Parts: sequence; structure tokens; C-alpha cells
Amino acid sequence: MRKSFLLIVSWSLVAFTWAQTPNIFLEADLKLGEKLIAENKCTECHASKVVGDGSAIYKPKGRVNAPGILRGMVEQCNTELNLGLFPEEVTAIAAVLNRDYYRFK
Repeated sequence: MRKSFLLIVSWSLVAFTWAQTPNIFLEADLKLGEKLIAENKCTECHASKVVGDGSAIYKPKGRVNAPGILRGMVEQCNTELNLGLFPEEVTAIAAVLNRDYYRFK
């Protein structure tokens, strides 16, 4: 009985998380996104552009207001900095930023 209850709770949490994730990020590899953010020193770069820890750059008023625009901004960094990221890597980074800062649904 307890095992089936835990299974139901687990599946409910998965369904809730899936429902809270924008379609564009559903299959994103969050671990890969975290790794790429660290390897490419995204936080350090952003901190050099704004005061504090750099997180203020993630929410400029009105500029990034949808998941697709967020992904586009990451692609812009990829292009401008010549990072050579593949599309699924750009999506993975954007998905992590969405999870940690934007929380688009």
C-alpha cells in the first residue's frame, strides 16, 4: 500500500513539474545547461556588466517576457561570443535560466 502511494505521489510531482514547464524547455537537459553555464563563465560575464552577482541582468524590465525570447537572448550570447553551442545546448542553458530566474509557465 505504501509503495503504491509513493508511486502516485512521484508521478503527481512529475506531472506538476511538466505542466509548469514551457513547451520549448520540456526536453531540455538541465544538467547540461548547468554545466555549460559554469564552463562558459556566464555568471562571471554577466556580473561584470551589472552591479552585484550578475543576476540583475536576467530580468531587464519588459525585455525578456516569453520563453522563446529568453532562448533567443541565450542564442545572441552564443553568436556574439562565438561560443559554438549547438541548438540543444542553447535550449538547455535557457531552460536553467527559466527554472532559476524567469519561471515562465
